[in-house]
Amino acid sequence: MISTDSPPTVMPTTEKPSGLDDPLIVFAGGGTGGHLYPALAVSDAIRAKVPQARFTIYGTQRAIDSKILDGRKCDVVRQRLHALSPYPWRWPAIFAALRAAQNACREALSADRPTFVIGTGGLASVPGVEAALQLGIPTAILNPDARPGRANRRLGRRVNVVFAQFEETRQHLCRRSHVEVLGCPVRPEFRSANREEGIKRFGLDAKLRTLLITGASQGARSINDAVLALSEFLSNAHQWQILHLAGNADFERTAKAFNECCIRGVAIAYTEHMAEALAAADLVISRAGASTLAEITAMGRASILMPYPYHKDQHQRANAECLARCGATIVLGDAIEPDLNAPQLRRILETMMFDDAARVRMAEAARKLGRANAASDIANRLLEFEH
Repeated sequence: MISTDSPPTVMPTTEKPSGLDDPLIVFAGGGTGGHLYPALAVSDAIRAKVPQARFTIYGTQRAIDSKILDGRKCDVVRQRLHALSPYPWRWPAIFAALRAAQNACREALSADRPTFVIGTGGLASVPGVEAALQLGIPTAILNPDARPGRANRRLGRRVNVVFAQFEETRQHLCRRSHVEVLGCPVRPEFRSANREEGIKRFGLDAKLRTLLITGASQGARSINDAVLALSEFLSNAHQWQILHLAGNADFERTAKAFNECCIRGVAIAYTEHMAEALAAADLVISRAGASTLAEITAMGRASILMPYPYHKDQHQRANAECLARCGATIVLGDAIEPDLNAPQLRRILETMMFDDAARVRMAEAARKLGRANAASDIANRLLEFEH
């Protein structure tokens, strides 16, 4: 979160309460694509069923919120919160900002009472969901990770329903939590994108197989380092081309390596067209964020997952293992250093890039786990709160 010393300001969109003729739906949470994209997928599904619905997202001041939300058909509240810290002397400011945000949310929700409030995880979800609980507004949580984070564990026992992606989630929540395993919402394009569109979108060669490398919206330094250490190997894989989503920080050096080593393919910093990127892919190297796995399984793609190694609870590892148990991926522990990662990654690639049958089996296993209609299913469930 972005730290600030000034209190958050939340302005109601209208002074009249919302009703069945113009329902207001509030999403609480932001700061990462994983907290925002599922919310947008559900909002699109609700809007398809109730075109007059209005939406507000209580997000953060992080740049990723602007990148994802600018131009969307929703109101955006950029909450000012301090990041959680292990240092006790910072806690008073953290909790003061949290209380101020909750009070502002309660005032806004009272002025324009929504049909329901949906938390999408993380600290930014807490003020809005807590305020809704105090006001008796129906509440829900989107919990796509196998292991719920602190915010969702705290709120999960009190909200009306927790929508989970994995059955494993039940064992990490309070017994009285109402959990429904409907999947992680993905945008409609993940049901419709095809290989031809993906190849055309990124200027790839339709005659070659495609290895997609992605570290999600921010990129992944250790994955990029490992891949660049394999530049010679990749340049000699003549039946393959690379689509590398390197992130802003590593884009220039990645593009330079592509040129210097004559690697076939394209390096880019970021794309809004992830569905087309996956549609073009025959194999994916990725982190194991919950939304990314929902997209990979919705489209049925073989993958090598390198979970983010720094999370204390290792929740990306838990996500990846849910797929690995079903034969839908290979999990490679991220050792951080390219001298350690690259040899292990090469051994896996030497098998997966040249074993078509193994990729097909893995892709089919992933497809069986996918819940491409999760957004619509969750929207249907939420709209029941209107009655």
